[in-house]
Amino acid sequence: MEELIAKRYVDALLSVANREEIENYVKAINGIAKSYSDPKVRAMVIAPIISSDTKVDTILAVLGKEIDSKLTNFIKLIGEHKRLELMPAIAQVLNAQLQKESNEYDGVVRSNEALDADTIAKLEGTLNRYTGSAIKLSQEKSELDGLRVDVDDLGIEVNFSKERVKEQLIDFIMKSH
Repeated sequence: MEELIAKRYVDALLSVANREEIENYVKAINGIAKSYSDPKVRAMVIAPIISSDTKVDTILAVLGKEIDSKLTNFIKLIGEHKRLELMPAIAQVLNAQLQKESNEYDGVVRSNEALDADTIAKLEGTLNRYTGSAIKLSQEKSELDGLRVDVDDLGIEVNFSKERVKEQLIDFIMKSH
C-alpha cells in the first residue's frame, strides 16, 4: 500500500521537474530517507503531538537553502497529507523509477567469502548480457555457503548453494542406477 501511495507522489514530482532538478531531488530525498533510520528522527516524524508544520519545517531546515521551491512544495504537500513517514518509500520508488529510465540497476552479491573485483565484473557482464541492462553489483557478507545474486528492481534472484548442488548430484546419481 505504501508503495502505491509513494508512486503517486513520485509521478507527480517527476512530471514537474527536469533531469537536472530530478538528480538534486533524488539526493535530497535519499538523505531524508536515510535520516529516518535514526530512532529520534523516526520518533519525531510519527509523533502525533508534533504538528505537521513543525515536522515539515524541521525537514526543510535540515535540507537548507539549497532546495528549490518545487521540492519545498513537494515536502509541504506530503506534510499536509500527514504522509511524511512515507519518505523512505518515496525514495525507494524514485530510485527504482530512475533506474528503469536509465536502464541501470543495482544488485547485491551475498556470499560467505569475499569475491575479487574480476569475479564480480564477470557476474555483472553475464547479467548485462542476460537482461540487456547495465547492472552494478555490490557485495555483502552472509552465512550462505555458496553465492546469491539479487537485483530486486528487475526481479532477479540467482542462488548457487553448495549444499543444493551436492543434493542434486546425489539425486542424479541415484536416478541413473
